[in-house]
Amino acid sequence: MAQRYTCLFLVLIVFTPSLVSAQGFPTDEPVIKRMWEVGMDSSQVEDLMHVLVDQIGPRLAGSEELEEAGDWLLETYDSWGVDARREEFGTWNRWQPGILHVDMTEPRTQTLEAELLAWSPPTNGPVEAEVVMPPADLSKENVNEWLATVKGKFVMMSAPEGMCRARQEMEEYGRPETVTKLDSLRRATFIAWNLRLSALGGFRMQSARVDSAGAAGTLTSRWSGGWGVNKIFGTANEEAVGVDLSCEDYGLLYRLIDRGTPVTIRVNAESEFKGVVPQYNVIAEMKGTELPNEYVLLSAHLDSWHAATGATDNGTGTITMLEAMRILKKTYPNPKRTILVGHWGNEEVGLIGSASFREDHPEIMEGIQAIFNQDNGTWRFEKLEGQGYLYSADHLPRWMSIVPTYISDHIDVEVPGPQANRGSDHTSFVCAGIPAFRLQSPYDEYRQYTWHTNRDTYDKVVFDDLKENATLAAMMAYMASEDPKKFNREKAQLPINPRTGKPDVWRQCRPARRNP
Repeated sequence: MAQRYTCLFLVLIVFTPSLVSAQGFPTDEPVIKRMWEVGMDSSQVEDLMHVLVDQIGPRLAGSEELEEAGDWLLETYDSWGVDARREEFGTWNRWQPGILHVDMTEPRTQTLEAELLAWSPPTNGPVEAEVVMPPADLSKENVNEWLATVKGKFVMMSAPEGMCRARQEMEEYGRPETVTKLDSLRRATFIAWNLRLSALGGFRMQSARVDSAGAAGTLTSRWSGGWGVNKIFGTANEEAVGVDLSCEDYGLLYRLIDRGTPVTIRVNAESEFKGVVPQYNVIAEMKGTELPNEYVLLSAHLDSWHAATGATDNGTGTITMLEAMRILKKTYPNPKRTILVGHWGNEEVGLIGSASFREDHPEIMEGIQAIFNQDNGTWRFEKLEGQGYLYSADHLPRWMSIVPTYISDHIDVEVPGPQANRGSDHTSFVCAGIPAFRLQSPYDEYRQYTWHTNRDTYDKVVFDDLKENATLAAMMAYMASEDPKKFNREKAQLPINPRTGKPDVWRQCRPARRNP
């Protein structure tokens, strides 16, 4: 049975950033106090984040911006005297978006809020055409007949939302019966829409069939459940432009067409495919002085989706680990074990960079003491999980025990712990029985408003929290490096999965998909 350790300490002195004595230091270790001074009083996270997300911008897999971000990391580490290198792991398609403009021209004129889906073909100039949607009676018997009518038209592919208001506000201010009614209508709409699209085949087949039928474009809307936010991913269209519309504008088009009013839109989308290009991880290293073949690895993915600038997914994780290495270089330049930072490429398209590193470096994997991964937005760290390792209780609470209580008093350490969020880079290592841990921030608002959305920008970052997180990451790397005991990798029984009523099973590794 998993035990739960919660590091809670009473802070009796009002916080004053310039006075280290006020931070509740449970140790007199000078390295820890120096880390606080460098990380909390002399932080560089705001300037580093500005370069990464404001100047370089979104870092889609295969993009020029992802390559530029890697160049910048190498230059930054070099300026700090930290060894860093590129490691090629495969290739990906290079796609460069240009301008996008989408306007409704009939029954009236209105500019629509839209995003171009990644890897979408361009329109080769403005294209004006009617908007249509799959009819309610679409079936396998008449689907080919309908497909013959979509040539040169824009086709709606997503179920519409009846309400684009954030749910938490509806629940706070709306009548309970109104919320229940809206939920019921939403379920019915999605069921009916999915029945229409099922005539086109499975999910991956649906847009492909519309694309091959000669449609001018496909229109989608993947609302994220909050004000003005959509999740923006990619398209497999080969000829038709792929555009995502805001919840509000997509609903507008649907209502007009559903009630018998013809709709025409004009789309001008620029994009360019620039071939297949090499993809890289960026690895920074401080060589161990006593145990150079044992490793502590700080982990975060560098790539992002393209509709915003990837500030909280995963600019914050990238800057956390970059700044942690700066702190380590200034305060702990001769570590006992080798300390690495892995800035992974192509996480968003399948955990490719981190999985490739695992496959390419069995000697490092054999010597891993601990991996600390960060990949979920802003706010302070709130949880550190043992990921199902039986002896995580021998290490994680002890490593956390030296952290100033200003940081540690709100962090739960759960050991052996579950294996949560199996879609992030720590799972590239846990699947192979390698001790990798997640430094977790709160999820709810992140999932709703910034994760993969068009609103994931610099202004969402809470820099007081980010500098604290980077300082903690440096402290944990220091403790893992200095620990006289090598981490025991024996596995515990995972907690009961409520869906099966049985203990969860350890995930197996999949080969890294190194090419598009």
